Amino acid sequence: MGGDTLDECLKADGFENGFEHNFQSFRVVSSIEKRYNGFNGLNLTFATLEGILKHSYPYKKSFLPKYIHEEFNLDTHPSIEAMVVDRADEIAYISHDIDDGINSGLISFDDLKSSELACEILDKVALEGITQEDDEMFRYRFSSHIINHLVYSLLNYSKDKIVTDEILSATVDCKSEIPVGFEPELETKIKKLKKLLFTKLYQHKKIMIKMFAGKQAIKGLYYGLTQEDKMLPSFFYKQLESKNKHRVISDYIASMSDRHALSSYNEMYGKL
Repeated sequence: MGGDTLDECLKADGFENGFEHNFQSFRVVSSIEKRYNGFNGLNLTFATLEGILKHSYPYKKSFLPKYIHEEFNLDTHPSIEAMVVDRADEIAYISHDIDDGINSGLISFDDLKSSELACEILDKVALEGITQEDDEMFRYRFSSHIINHLVYSLLNYSKDKIVTDEILSATVDCKSEIPVGFEPELETKIKKLKKLLFTKLYQHKKIMIKMFAGKQAIKGLYYGLTQEDKMLPSFFYKQLESKNKHRVISDYIASMSDRHALSSYNEMYGKL
């Protein structure tokens, strides 16, 4: 949500490349962070930087500078480790979002019963003799089972597709199948569960209100700081001598936590 809003703000001000959160992560670790005297960014390996850049396929994107393709070969897949992290991230989000949605009362396990994957996990919990009356324990066991189910499914499907004596970083043609993943039937079940969560949870009225407030905060911070850049912290204000003001401002806002952004907005405009 925050990245999309910054993208809108930058493009409205004539910056064609806007803002993209994965490339922003790359910029943070490769140039924005300052932890060494001799160079900007963090001292990360090629494979780590490549994994950040190639987080989502297709890897070639119109906003990427030319040197990115020259250095990281966007015609190839990232390392096996990056592929694993990508799917592990997906597993963690599914599990956490369901648990968070249930705990906050925005969705219920009954809502999930239209998902074949969720029903399979609910059956696993039921076999332990735990009922929904045992609220906290039921949620905990559901999260544990869905993580275990997806992790072991990933391992079992992927293990024979990986040749372990090869270096798989910027070597596998990006048009070839990614060797880390789930069997097609499970991929379909995951997509259907995600669609259910999008409809029932991510578009819930309370979530939409929070998202709308967050968007207004980001827009307010962006336009406030473009009008008065002296409100920037010194680390970012000094960058105005050599960098574009709008990009520096978006870098600063992108570095904020949700709490920090709302607090800064309230300080600038009054309570949101």
